[in-house]
Amino acid sequence: MIRKMISGVVGSGIALGFASTAFAQAAMIKAPTAAQQLTMVNKGDTAWLLLSSVLVLMMSVPGLALFYGGLVRTKNMLSVLMQVFMIVAVCGMLWATVGYSLAFTTGATPGLTPYIGGLSKALMRTIDATTASTTFSNNVYVPELAYFVFQMTFAMITPALIVGSFAERVKFTPLMVFVVLWSLFAYYPIAHMVWYWGGPDFMKDTPNEAGLLNHWGALDFAGGTVVHINAGIAGMVGCLMIGKRLGFGRENTPPHSLTMTMIGASLLWVGWFGFNAGSNLEANGVTAVAFVNTMLATCGAAVSWALIEQFVHKKPSMLGAASGAVAGLVAVTPASGYAHPMTAMVLGLVVSPICFFFVTTVKNKFKYDDTLDVFGVHCIGGITGALGTAIVASPALGGQGVTDYTKFPSALSPDYSIVSQLIIQFEAVLITLAWSGLVSALLFYAIDKTLGLRPAEDAEREGLDITEHGERAYNM
Repeated sequence: MIRKMISGVVGSGIALGFASTAFAQAAMIKAPTAAQQLTMVNKGDTAWLLLSSVLVLMMSVPGLALFYGGLVRTKNMLSVLMQVFMIVAVCGMLWATVGYSLAFTTGATPGLTPYIGGLSKALMRTIDATTASTTFSNNVYVPELAYFVFQMTFAMITPALIVGSFAERVKFTPLMVFVVLWSLFAYYPIAHMVWYWGGPDFMKDTPNEAGLLNHWGALDFAGGTVVHINAGIAGMVGCLMIGKRLGFGRENTPPHSLTMTMIGASLLWVGWFGFNAGSNLEANGVTAVAFVNTMLATCGAAVSWALIEQFVHKKPSMLGAASGAVAGLVAVTPASGYAHPMTAMVLGLVVSPICFFFVTTVKNKFKYDDTLDVFGVHCIGGITGALGTAIVASPALGGQGVTDYTKFPSALSPDYSIVSQLIIQFEAVLITLAWSGLVSALLFYAIDKTLGLRPAEDAEREGLDITEHGERAYNM
């Protein structure tokens, strides 16, 4: 009875999510022309996508900036704010010039299409108010500029996540050089491999026009691999190659403002609804599924982390609750549009113990200085979510399953296999770790040997606010 009730709720969401317009009739075989696509744009979808873009931008500035800034020492507060703020600005410009084209177009040659796009839309050529982008429903489109700016906000926040791993000990200009090169050689290829495809209306004619992992069937609704694992492994490589902070393990380095960290975490939580629910690209029942899943997974993870601290330390901390909330947000990201709300909440409850183990036991065991636990929360949380997606997406557990877009109108595949999907998810995780890890190592090495990544010891002791930017976060 419970399974029938769950299936009924999810079935209603699917029906809404893949409802067809007047064009979506079984007799229609050919994909719509560009002119027809414009008639299939819905004002509600457009408004939701633009609002979601604002919410994701809020996650970076001010959300992530305050979350990270509150966790470092007073003398480095401004440096973290500046790093996040300028990464957002630089990556926005890079996205407009080449990023969008490399991530979301067909490769320059057929052999490159699975790995990277081409330059046909570099400098925003052919993108204007009259062009449209596909969604996940037959004959439903959004303005391409709305899709362009929504994906831009993801390209902005992902490299900004990395800086938390080596906060308080990296020079500003070399970091900006790294961010540009990492976006070109790590973020855009991974985004292309996971998210690029021709769209549901074109699958019948061009089934192979898709990124490598997308073609394999990897599920990543909003960025578990593309954002969190990608940035998390890059941060870990950076923290190992740059080295530990001066006095690490000997000096006490507590967060200077947990108040700001709590505000930042709260802004991340609110903004994450744009991140996850916005990734449906439409305003329909599946959007609501992703929205509710995001809420419940975060609640579960925050409670779970607090309970662990109560058991281990006898005192639940604000930092722990905030870390748990972020871990839940990370874990549910790839699963948000696929899971049932109850399994999403379970995913949140499960991810916090795993991340807690890595940011305490594993980190202490190997004594690496991941300053703000980017690897322990984002990479490990992302891996947990990516693998967990294979489980929670199962229709047997109330999940959405996998849609077969080669059929018109699109329909759910009846033979979903958790084991088969888990293998695909595992392959996607491994490729992301290997690709981003190798690219990051090469870039950190090259930049360190040319520009130098780390400030002088005296500059690091004085604090990066003064030595890198000539000002302080606070007037004492």
